[in-house]
Parts: sequence; structure tokens; C-alpha cells
Amino acid sequence: MANKIVNRVANSKLKTIDLEDFYPQGKRTIIDIKKWLFQELILRETEFREHLKNYDWTKYNNHFVALTCSTDAIIPSWAYMLITTYLSPYAKNIVIGDLSVLETSIFQQIVQNINLEEYRGRPVIIKGCANKPIPETAYLQLITKLQPIVKSIMFGEACSTVPLFKRN
Repeated sequence: MANKIVNRVANSKLKTIDLEDFYPQGKRTIIDIKKWLFQELILRETEFREHLKNYDWTKYNNHFVALTCSTDAIIPSWAYMLITTYLSPYAKNIVIGDLSVLETSIFQQIVQNINLEEYRGRPVIIKGCANKPIPETAYLQLITKLQPIVKSIMFGEACSTVPLFKRN
């Protein structure tokens, strides 16, 4: 067999990083605070505090939580802060916004904490196909963190990549 097939990708120094591998388990939950407002529009401090005090926060244990108000109410920032004092013993992460803002926040923390030493000086492929909701911003943050230490960055799969960066 003179024409032996050799997997050059497997034998190369090329490293692949897949953000989906870092996707944390845990329920993503939106809490709409309109239910604690008078007529779903007006925040009355005494009533609001009473609702929060009597609410069962334990059901958000190990959840990732997005706080929002789906009505046109004007919510003072201290209200979200007060809710957070009740939620923080239980929730893994708390943001103001929708699920997109929540995922962005989750991945911001993940990318900041990834140990990239195994990629130092090597060509890297950032895997592009994901079955989980990886925010676009996470890829940008990853590139920012990788660029100073890697030889090159490509995006996609080993069989079909788009070159993004190459060190001179």
C-alpha cells in the first residue's frame, strides 16, 4: 500500500476550541417584575417590598436569571438591586434584560476564565457550528483573548475554515 491515507489534521499542531464545550448546565429563567407592580405599571415601594419578602426565591436555585419588566413602567434601578438581594443566594447569574443578555453575560464570565495555555504559539480553529445558543459576542471575546498568544486563528471546521488572523 504505497498510497496510505494520512490524517494531516490529526497529526498537526492545530488546536480546536469549541465554546459549546463550556456551555454551563442550568435553567435559564426570565422573571417579569410587572406582577409586583400596582396595575402592572406603578412601583409602590411598600407593596413591592412586601411582595418580594413573601415570594419563594428558592425555586430559582441554580438558575440563570434575567430580570425584566414587559410593561412600559419606569423602574428605578434600586428595585432590580433589591430583587437581586433576594435572588443572589440561589441564582448562578442575574442580569437585567432578556435571554440574549443573559447568555452574553454567562459567556463573558466563561471566556474570561478559560485557561488558554494549551493554545499558546499554536494555530487555532474556533469551531463555528453550535447546537446551543452561543452568543456572537463570546466569539469576539475569545478572539481578543487568543490573538496575543496564538500563531493563527481560523473559524469553522478543520475541513473548511476561514482564516481570521496570522502572526507575522
